[in-house]
Amino acid sequence: MKRKYSIIYTLLLALALGACGCKDFLEEDLKSQLAPTNTFTSTYGFEVGSAGLYALTRSEYNTFGEGGAFLHNNATPYEALQAATDIVDVINSDASLTAFANLTLTAQERFVLSYWNWSYSVISSANEILMYADINTNWDNAADKERFQAEARFFRAYAYRTLLYLYGDVPYVETIQYDFQLDFTRTPRAEVLQRVVDDLTFAAQHLPGDPDQLQDGKLTKWAAYHLLSEMYLAQKEYASAEQAALQVINSGYFQLMNARFGKGADKPGDVFSDLFIENNQNRKGGNKESIWVLQFEFNTIGGGTNSDDWTRRAWSPKYQDISGFVLADTLGGRGLAQIIPMKWWIGTSRTNASGNAPGIFEATDIRNSNYNIKRDWYYNNSNNAALYGKKAVITEQTWFSTKSLFPALTKFFYGRAENLGLTGSYKDRMKFRLSETYLLLAEAYIGQNNPSKAAEAINIVRARAGASPATAGQVTLDYLLDERIRELVGEESRRFTLVRTGKFLERVKAYNGLVGNKVQEYHALWPIPQAIIDANRDAVFTQNPGY
Repeated sequence: MKRKYSIIYTLLLALALGACGCKDFLEEDLKSQLAPTNTFTSTYGFEVGSAGLYALTRSEYNTFGEGGAFLHNNATPYEALQAATDIVDVINSDASLTAFANLTLTAQERFVLSYWNWSYSVISSANEILMYADINTNWDNAADKERFQAEARFFRAYAYRTLLYLYGDVPYVETIQYDFQLDFTRTPRAEVLQRVVDDLTFAAQHLPGDPDQLQDGKLTKWAAYHLLSEMYLAQKEYASAEQAALQVINSGYFQLMNARFGKGADKPGDVFSDLFIENNQNRKGGNKESIWVLQFEFNTIGGGTNSDDWTRRAWSPKYQDISGFVLADTLGGRGLAQIIPMKWWIGTSRTNASGNAPGIFEATDIRNSNYNIKRDWYYNNSNNAALYGKKAVITEQTWFSTKSLFPALTKFFYGRAENLGLTGSYKDRMKFRLSETYLLLAEAYIGQNNPSKAAEAINIVRARAGASPATAGQVTLDYLLDERIRELVGEESRRFTLVRTGKFLERVKAYNGLVGNKVQEYHALWPIPQAIIDANRDAVFTQNPGY
């Protein structure tokens, strides 16, 4: 039995792997017991297929493919979704991010290809489950068929979401392709977006409702409603986006964490920092705010590897390069500063004293506390008696030239005493959490020209942070985008948010000094991978404007 792939995925794999003679990957002979016709014959078989789909989906955060995962084949591909936006500089960085940061992107760029590859591989796997679910009649329970279909349709929608944000019009494929097709055309964005909404509507109707009855990381209908709210916003269907967000908020299952909880609650910190301490991401760890959590837990079968989620390396400074510092788990382990935060929002201090600026935070905002943005760095090498325990000074050079010391987001800190050079974070990643649902709700109210209701939604998030309430007169889309930075920076794909809100060009021009003078509207989308255009020989496959 040969394994079948979406033709879009097959085309680019054939091109990418053919040059290195890896033909066997496309002609993979599966063991008979693992072939789809044998696997997808019972509820248990679909559980196996579903687990694979979850793993493939979270490999969005994989780098070099360790453990058999899908691979982007370079460091921190997801930080390409932060580069050339309004929040980070990418200076002297990993070469794989340079073209994204400098707006010199071409259709041959690695991550342009690998994100297309990843998205269609998820879609292909989801389509396979959907096809065999229609055929199978051997279910343990009557609701099993629709449950697995709901999971598959959620993941298919999630993958198309990425394609729409990055490439615009893309081929819509909803079946397994058995014939080698070379005449694909691009489906209009609006049509694909409606298919995404349809998939998420089905998922919201048929996924389980009680997260306390499920394993950590498993999807619920509330994850579908959360993403549905975002997709309605992309359609500018603001009333529908409001209702989808309210489904989550009013479900009774979730709440913003307003008191210290979980591992580390007895140590210095605050409730916001508690959210990001290892083992505090899931409901079983006491977290009632998380709606969907990707599972990367350390030393766990099916968990993370050294190739997974290098966000810490991207966002944390290279303090270990400074004499007087040594790697420490309390400092987040080994950072490489592949991206660095811009001053305009993160500021240089928690206060306005002595000419310092707190960025976009109020002094009382706990998201700006030293537990969440580390500004005070102290030399920790006990073998250097002259420096040990003294405060290290952040300078323009350490921030922007050597990238060795700057204000750093502790939400991505991760270190382990047994291996402080670890690459992977091994920390479960909150993909959707309730604070973002409130901000999606606020966006829906702004779209309906109701700033008072938008302020109410934003203020629920700000109240937890200890920040003063926003007034209706303050609330604009730009205010909301700033609030998303305060709450979600590094968690959200900033490019996606700016594209959805139509603010990409304006915000990059206003805040990104590196490319603000050359960014154009077409930069909001990536080019279509040249491999796809070249392989689609029997029909014209148009390139995005500007590339």
